[in-house]
Amino acid sequence: MVQHLLARKGAARVAAIPPEVLEALNDGLLPTVCLTEFLAVDLARLARGVAARIGLDGEAELLADTLAMLPAIKPMKRHALVARALYEMAQPRADRDAIAHALATHPSDIARCWAAQWVQFAAMPLEDKLRSVRRFAADAHFGVREIAWMAVRDEVAGDIDVAVRLLQPWVRDADENIRRFASEATRPRGVWCAQVEALKAEPWRALPLLEPLKADPSRYVQNSVANWLNDASKSQPRWVEALAARWSREAPGPATAYIAKRAVRTLKQAPIRP
Repeated sequence: MVQHLLARKGAARVAAIPPEVLEALNDGLLPTVCLTEFLAVDLARLARGVAARIGLDGEAELLADTLAMLPAIKPMKRHALVARALYEMAQPRADRDAIAHALATHPSDIARCWAAQWVQFAAMPLEDKLRSVRRFAADAHFGVREIAWMAVRDEVAGDIDVAVRLLQPWVRDADENIRRFASEATRPRGVWCAQVEALKAEPWRALPLLEPLKADPSRYVQNSVANWLNDASKSQPRWVEALAARWSREAPGPATAYIAKRAVRTLKQAPIRP
């Protein structure tokens, strides 16, 4: 039983992770609680165990070949390779839907991240991908939620008007995680994902998503919207400045004030020239 480990605080160093915790993480019995734990997991051991648990062959040649490649791959890119191997192993199976469900409901957040990445590999239109990724956008684990929006980022960037239309109901959802997903998935810039060139040039095209969030009560959503606008300020500074001012007039409350202040933080460092 690992219930007593669920409320733990994450270690600051890999060496400080208790052996009991590391064993449970490697066996897929626990979700990680911090980046240190995420990076400490024995990915090969976890992948083989997860494969066996969801009904795949943990010793399959495809998986073994993939795991042998991992040491030569950057840490954050290894997961996509593992996810792809599991996806390809499951596709020919008649019970692939049951396998996908088992992966999507696995106790390990890393396994659920792999399940979210399956959406990325599937040949489906954006509407279907959004339907499939929604459960991961609402996941209890922050890491799974990040992978969820990354899984549809290329399609969002490729047709922003369709994405904005499809995501409009999401920004009015009762779940703050769903509302944040719509903001994060369309942010103009990103470090680990494709840039949305259309929104860097014309951020106003996403106003149907941003306007309903201008006074959102969730700090989680507020930070995302502020970051969205801060992204846009690097290419359309005057528009962001004007929008922040308008929102402050129209919704003069603490939520909007927080968003507006953070939205222009880059502009405050380098003011717009007249």
